Amino acid sequence: MTHTMHEFDCYADVRAALADPALVPELPAADDGSVGASVAWLRASVARFSCGEPHRQRRALIEAQLARLDPALLREAAAAEGVGEVRTRVVRTLAEALRMPEPGAVAEAVITVARIYFGGADAAADDAVTRLVALLAPDPADSAALDAAAQRIGLLVQSCEATAALVEAAATSGDVPLARVLRETPPVRTMRRIAARATRVAGREIAEGDVVLLDLATANRTHPVPLTFGSPPRVCPGRVHALALAEGLLHRPLPPFAGLHHQAAPLLLPNAWDYASAAALAEQGFAAIGTTSLGVAAAAGVPDGAAATIEATLALARRLGRGSFLFTVDAEGGFSDEVEEVAELAQKLYDAGAAGINLEDGRPDGTLAPVELHAAKIAAVKNAVPALFVNARTDTHWLGRREDETATRLALYEQAGADGVFVPGLSAPDGIAALTATLVVPLNILYAPTGPTLSELATLGVRRISLGSLLYRRALAAAVATSTAIRDGRPTDLSAPSYNEVQQLGVPD
Repeated sequence: MTHTMHEFDCYADVRAALADPALVPELPAADDGSVGASVAWLRASVARFSCGEPHRQRRALIEAQLARLDPALLREAAAAEGVGEVRTRVVRTLAEALRMPEPGAVAEAVITVARIYFGGADAAADDAVTRLVALLAPDPADSAALDAAAQRIGLLVQSCEATAALVEAAATSGDVPLARVLRETPPVRTMRRIAARATRVAGREIAEGDVVLLDLATANRTHPVPLTFGSPPRVCPGRVHALALAEGLLHRPLPPFAGLHHQAAPLLLPNAWDYASAAALAEQGFAAIGTTSLGVAAAAGVPDGAAATIEATLALARRLGRGSFLFTVDAEGGFSDEVEEVAELAQKLYDAGAAGINLEDGRPDGTLAPVELHAAKIAAVKNAVPALFVNARTDTHWLGRREDETATRLALYEQAGADGVFVPGLSAPDGIAALTATLVVPLNILYAPTGPTLSELATLGVRRISLGSLLYRRALAAAVATSTAIRDGRPTDLSAPSYNEVQQLGVPD
């Protein structure tokens, strides 16, 4: 029977095809019986070419392997790799991180397999599979170990090609953010799907057995949100690790504050409003401190978000800069719509000692700044102060805007050079997971008492959790509650730091 080839290169059509459960990865020919000894066996055994329950079980094995890897340590290991061919360095770094025996031999064999992994036959590749299985599952009678070995080999093979392609593309792009590289030069340029049953995509009737070719490279040119790491239900489980490997191999510097966003556990960022509150939090072991624009504005008797606290914000940054802790400054929308003025402010904050800046696109009148303007602010700040961590905030959720606008804005902010992105008001697990599946930079979420816990947010892929104005508002509530309880003769908890303890907080080391 003859099957039709359908080609899609429109962004919306490609996205719809990727999300259609009737379109499955092109499955390889059935295993030829050479268990653990051929590329045909490998293709028939890995998650990449599986569907249904076998795919779920095999993917779980891969996710368990990746869960053992701290992206920050993987990045460091990649940066320490010596010179050599990119694919060798990628695979060797990952094999070492996964504690595989003989990482050099593993890399050599994986590169041989990768050349024909997506089609074709080759005796040398079959021999390479045999060597890999002997290293990773020496007992061929142990079917569980053999299956686990297949998933580990498949993970390395896909990392070999895709991550190396990303590194090579980025290496020729100078300091262009990886998010922009992924959009303009995706490491996976095309994907193939087979119709497991008849379906209809973008107005086209696709019969069972038809082949669907998805041109990701062309589709990405028409939309800011790149189709880089797949689309539900097959989002790549190793995207964070691939980016860590790429950044390490590219030897791009990672300042200490930025490094806190690439660790196994998310950065919990409490927000202070004066020197004493920041110092008290730092004394409790918090790795970094943020400021709250509401706290700064309310203390000055002016509204938040109205660009009325630029001098107060700068003064606070200079006071915080006397301390020995890392801090990042909430600067509203940069206190100006003049891009050059925002860049000048960023330089002043950095000179005062700030490690980061938070820039929001929400405006006091309940509208959002034009996305191009906010992206231009981000680009100008990164150009003026490359070492300053820019956390680009969008207020789409607080303003009840459409979900796709959030993704579009964040993608453009990433491509403008943002080091992280922030979506206050987002707390639905599905919404968070959908964003982390497509983002390149770390996602910052505002902690909500009724929302996911810290551990749940970590599982969803969130890399930074801010407390925002919560601490300032709680401090006001405690002051009022204590005062009224004393006035009214009600019992109250009067425990507090002593005079001397607070006095010492105000004296920087």
